[in-house]
Amino acid sequence: MCTSIVEIAPAEGMAKADGEWFEVTHSVVAYDHARHALAGDVITLDFINTELPPGARAAVELTLDAAKALHAALAKAIAEAEIEEAERAESIAEQARRKAPVRAAA
Repeated sequence: MCTSIVEIAPAEGMAKADGEWFEVTHSVVAYDHARHALAGDVITLDFINTELPPGARAAVELTLDAAKALHAALAKAIAEAEIEEAERAESIAEQARRKAPVRAAA
């Protein structure tokens, strides 16, 4: 029986399928019967561009446990990336402050 569990989110990035890179516009996450993986129901991830033919997609089928591990790894990498981005923004702001002309007191 189909689960009808499907989530679609806008996406920005690139994916590779059939040896060619294409721009990704959406990601589709679903829980349904495996088409290729040797498992029952799986989490499927599809990265697509809605303006390209249906073959322009990169797909992955993961067991629920593998999807949970990926979720944890993504959460950790995102948290670390946000710290990195905040530090980079602070560094740029500090450099701009140092280059700003000093105003004389009136």
